[in-house]
Amino acid sequence: MKIAQVAPLWERVPPATYGGIELVVSLLTDELVRRGHDVTLFASGDSQTLARLEATHPRALRLDPNVKEGIMYEMLHASNVYQQAEEFDIIHSHIGIWALQLTSMVSTPTVHTLHGAFTDESSRVYTLHRTQRYVSISDAQRQPDLNYVSTVYNGIKIEDYPFVAQPKEPPYLAFLGRFSPEKGPQHAIAIAKQAGWRLKMAGKVDVVDTEFFEKEIAPFIDGEQIQFLGEVDHPAKVELLGNASITLFPITWQEPFGLVMIESMATGTPVIGINMGSVPEVIAHGKTGFVCDSYEQMAQMIPAALELNRQTCREYVENRFTVKQMVDAYEAVYEEILKGRTAKGGLLHALKNSLESIAFVK
Repeated sequence: MKIAQVAPLWERVPPATYGGIELVVSLLTDELVRRGHDVTLFASGDSQTLARLEATHPRALRLDPNVKEGIMYEMLHASNVYQQAEEFDIIHSHIGIWALQLTSMVSTPTVHTLHGAFTDESSRVYTLHRTQRYVSISDAQRQPDLNYVSTVYNGIKIEDYPFVAQPKEPPYLAFLGRFSPEKGPQHAIAIAKQAGWRLKMAGKVDVVDTEFFEKEIAPFIDGEQIQFLGEVDHPAKVELLGNASITLFPITWQEPFGLVMIESMATGTPVIGINMGSVPEVIAHGKTGFVCDSYEQMAQMIPAALELNRQTCREYVENRFTVKQMVDAYEAVYEEILKGRTAKGGLLHALKNSLESIAFVK
């Protein structure tokens, strides 16, 4: 198949540090190439891929100080893809609303993977385009009612996450994610203080979240009980998660998936999360972590989580959330879409021949 993979421009592919969407796109793209597909990746020019790279902008927008209006670059990015649409069998968009208006202008089918949670505003836009083809990354994400062709869970390259049989001493809790209200770092701190545990925190602070970080997070960072590691690369991330006794996932929003959970469990570290969004689909309650109904309960479940088998956490990810399983599912989606397109084309061709025969008889 000739496949166009369309990544956001905000981060490079794969991300140097933070960037869940870009990591998934990278793993998917490279595995499709390994399987013999002809793949073009539309992404920032600093991206690294086994596929053919088509760059709309030379570097990730977040890292370019000259970019003042990112929306303009995203629009140009989407336009660049669809100007070349006829070169592909299928377009796989990971850029959300930017592709919606353009899909009807070309004959090449598009499938959209929805990586974010819906807002009232975005729901209105997607509802206007409800008949397009969508892939959800969890069943919990399926709001509003759209033409969902499949749910495909995100996967990781399991060998990139070494298994750690025993957590590091002295023990600590881990938090990894954006320092924004919806990711719940403020609750992670409260949980650590309630339970009397050390907490190591890592992640990026976006400009929009600077005030939140300075008011709700920074005053509690003492370098002892509450430690802030900043934005970490992959080796540091794996070390943080693997050496932790437990990873906290105290979100405050309807998380569409949450890569941190499977990354943690892959290293053997169980996860305690709040019962929102995809969390009940990703954590095997009582086996690889606990799904709780309050942040206070999350603190209370720490002793029970310490008793969980770390090898079970690893095997759970191996059996459910790998790159192979993710790409198998996406290949099935592509094939189903193209099969439907061929069948539709064949029907139209047959109808055309019938009409021509009728005209000839007359």
